[in-house]
Amino acid sequence: MIRRFLNNYLPRHTNRTNRALHLVGVPLTFVGTPWALIEGAAWYYPLGCFLCGYLLQLVGHAIEGNDAGEVVFLKKKLGMPYTEYAPGGPSSSRSENAADSSPAD
Repeated sequence: MIRRFLNNYLPRHTNRTNRALHLVGVPLTFVGTPWALIEGAAWYYPLGCFLCGYLLQLVGHAIEGNDAGEVVFLKKKLGMPYTEYAPGGPSSSRSENAADSSPAD
């Protein structure tokens, strides 16, 4: 299970800045938000943790040049083109997607 996660995660997070932003953003989102709710913090603390944590992750993926996992999922469901991996990385798991299978500029 861990190997499968890493095989999926690492090719999507090759940029050091993206990894650093995820190192802060993921715990802020998935630990900070529930913790603030459990502690009974004012409504804007859990909201701020959630939004800021996700914003850091989205900025990281923008720097990396690919879509975040949730964005990939939504775009797939809506039939929209998506970029699963950064340019120059492995091709998309869905080879019919022209946006991912075209060569990098």
